[in-house]
Amino acid sequence: MAMFRRSIISLIRTTEVLGRTFSASAACSALQKMTRVRVVDNSSLGNTPYHRPPKCIHVYTKNGVGKVGDKVLLAIKGQKKKALIVGHRMPGTRMTARFDSNNVVLIEDSGNPTGTRIKVPLPSELRSKEGEYSKVLAIAQRFV
Repeated sequence: MAMFRRSIISLIRTTEVLGRTFSASAACSALQKMTRVRVVDNSSLGNTPYHRPPKCIHVYTKNGVGKVGDKVLLAIKGQKKKALIVGHRMPGTRMTARFDSNNVVLIEDSGNPTGTRIKVPLPSELRSKEGEYSKVLAIAQRFV
């Protein structure tokens, strides 16, 4: 019985050590290349059904990981379109909203949104970057 108890305790300690030494990299914390996304505005390109979901093919950041407020390049219906990340599944910093899906809003090269309405609530983090995304914030209905 004592030998069995020692083996169980050593097994628990081993898993604790392995659990502590394992850490998720920064690339797991948000959108990166080949991530499937959901277009949440009412643009015609994002809402018609297609056999492939839109995928992120490039992230316009230094480390290649996109968070809320970053621009990405999407492959959608055989076309390349720029989009703005307005929500992602992985939890971010403290007191930020976590969404059920990776949400993006299609934008033009000038930064204007393609659609006229956004269907989901936007995180209030985007309000701090108001100068860049004022037109996206203007068509939003709700904020979280």
